[in-house]
Amino acid sequence: MLKLQKEKLLLLKLKKTLKLKNKPLLCVKKIAIFRKITRRHGLAGNVILKLDTDQPELYNKLESIFVEINGLLVPFFIEKSSWSKLDALNLAFKNSSEAMVDQTLGKNVYLPLASLPKLTGKQFYYHEIIGFEIFDQDDNNCGVIRSVNDQTAQVYFITNLDGKEVVIPMIKDWILDVDREERTIKMELPEGLIDVFLVPSKKDE
Repeated sequence: MLKLQKEKLLLLKLKKTLKLKNKPLLCVKKIAIFRKITRRHGLAGNVILKLDTDQPELYNKLESIFVEINGLLVPFFIEKSSWSKLDALNLAFKNSSEAMVDQTLGKNVYLPLASLPKLTGKQFYYHEIIGFEIFDQDDNNCGVIRSVNDQTAQVYFITNLDGKEVVIPMIKDWILDVDREERTIKMELPEGLIDVFLVPSKKDE
């Protein structure tokens, strides 16, 4: 009974935080995409949640998530979780039918921004640095971060510099500073890396 009351209170709190009130998903400003449910795991209705973070240990006690189903954010309460990989959680939902579990597959997962632990220093969430400018060690502008590609073994910043797409490996040792007030990231980049994307090749000339 106490668990049920706790879940109801948590759901009300989350809804209040998100201020959904039948607004379209794109109008909700206080949520962050947490990544995606990629597949089922086993025969007990478990699913694998791919995480959008390089600090998965922050989510050892995740209690609930919102899954985007048909344009709506549907809450799912977590009964049990364990690590499948360093960036993937094996989740078991409470009181969910097979049909509901099937609807979560391949869907985006969200968390209220207020529920995310605050990061400082050179640690950051991928969603929070969208729009930041990257500068190299010599203060040369390397573009505005448009997206983060984490679909490969090496994660990349995708920036826009003078209308051209620039791909910069997200290597921790290369990151010198993250300034949240100025919305900038300073990196130590190999000489000539940015020129690869800006200087036309002989084929293009």
